[in-house]
Amino acid sequence: MKDGPDIARIAALIGDPARANMLTALMSGKALTATELAREAGVTAQTASSHIGKLQAGGLVAEQRQGRHKYVSLANDDVGRVLEALMGVAAGAGHLRTRTGPRDDALRHARVCYNHLAGHRGTQMYDGLVAGGHLVGETLSESGEALVRELGVDLEALRKGRAPLCRDCLDWSERRAHLAGSLGRALLTRFEALGWAACDPNSRAVRFSDKGAAAFDSLFAR
Repeated sequence: MKDGPDIARIAALIGDPARANMLTALMSGKALTATELAREAGVTAQTASSHIGKLQAGGLVAEQRQGRHKYVSLANDDVGRVLEALMGVAAGAGHLRTRTGPRDDALRHARVCYNHLAGHRGTQMYDGLVAGGHLVGETLSESGEALVRELGVDLEALRKGRAPLCRDCLDWSERRAHLAGSLGRALLTRFEALGWAACDPNSRAVRFSDKGAAAFDSLFAR
């Protein structure tokens, strides 16, 4: 047996269709109950509980009890990044879901990738930050710091956290980078607080208001 990380075990956990559907549902960034995940996976509650146990043992999800219910979420940002990258590989290889509908265009335009903005709007923001000299590699420049502070983001608080401030994340639909890390999460939260955008409660889509889209386009011109 070769030494090193056992990627086969992780791949097997993700590779089961029911578990893959559960993990995809958790990419919304919301914590879901076992009943909700069972519905997403198309399995019974008992089967869902078994799948959740395997995912938790594999370090892919975490459970938290609140009142009578247990809520399941992705274990950390790294799991979200792996899933987004796998979606990109699947899309590039032509392995797409057969069910299509009005949500597809909305998800490609703007969506939540675990806890940050993805899709066309996500890459637009990333490209705009780079083009303006605000983001250099995975480092925020002085002008970038000034820009996000003007938006009302508390950089000092973010830097005290454990998560990296800026991190690239491969966008599955755009096949290019969007912004993850604690700043990516904070900016999406700020866009919602400003009324620029709102997360669709029934999907991962993020919908921008006309005013929000205009302000976003002005701020993140490519």
